[in-house]
Amino acid sequence: MSEWWDDEREQEEPVAVPYKELSEEALRGVVESFVLREGTDYGARDVPHEQKVAQVIRQLECGEARIMFDPVSQSVAIVVAKPGDEPTLRQR
Repeated sequence: MSEWWDDEREQEEPVAVPYKELSEEALRGVVESFVLREGTDYGARDVPHEQKVAQVIRQLECGEARIMFDPVSQSVAIVVAKPGDEPTLRQR
C-alpha cells in the first residue's frame, strides 16, 4: 500500500510555460496576479500598477524571468531565470 507522501503527483517537477504560448489576455492575467501578490518594494517612490506589469513582461521577453506551472499545486509562478539554467519543458 502506498503512503500518502509517496503520491506520484508530489514528485512532478514544475514545468516552464513559454510566455509566447499564452494569449495576450492570459499572459496579462498571470502577470497581474503575480504583481498583486508579490507586494514588491520599489523603494521610496510609488510605482504604478501598469508600470510594474510592463516591467515583468519585459523581463519575460528578455529571458530574465520565466513562467512556471506547478502540477502538484496547480498554480503558476513567475521566477527569476538564472543564467545557464534551462527550464523544464514538457510536451503537452
